[in-house]
Amino acid sequence: MSYTLTTTKDLTACHHLRKVVFIEEQNVPMADEMDDKDAEAIHILASAPDGSPVGTARLLFDGEIGKIGRVCVLADHRGTGLGAALIRYALAHLKTLPDITRAKLGAQQHAIGFYEKLGFTVCSAEYLDAGIPHFDMDLKL
Repeated sequence: MSYTLTTTKDLTACHHLRKVVFIEEQNVPMADEMDDKDAEAIHILASAPDGSPVGTARLLFDGEIGKIGRVCVLADHRGTGLGAALIRYALAHLKTLPDITRAKLGAQQHAIGFYEKLGFTVCSAEYLDAGIPHFDMDLKL
């Protein structure tokens, strides 16, 4: 399947995807998922060929670090390569920003191998985020 990935201001679509994946599927509390950082973030939206939103991620910045977060793909589009495409798109965008030299993300424990295949390495001890085991991972750009 061929997906379209773009940066977007359509927070309604991004929030809907995050609600389905994080709040409904993973039982993340609404207060933990929706925060005030969306206003300062760059949002990425993946759409299926019919134009329907099927995946999203957001980018935040802290000095020289670009943080990739809120990465999610609807269940019926997982296993298609879309998650990797979202991360590659995010990395390509970060590489266009001259002050950003590293990418960082918080990976759920089960996704460590996925991110390692994309070049990330674990750089923290395990911690809980919304009750889910995570590890920080980073990548030099």
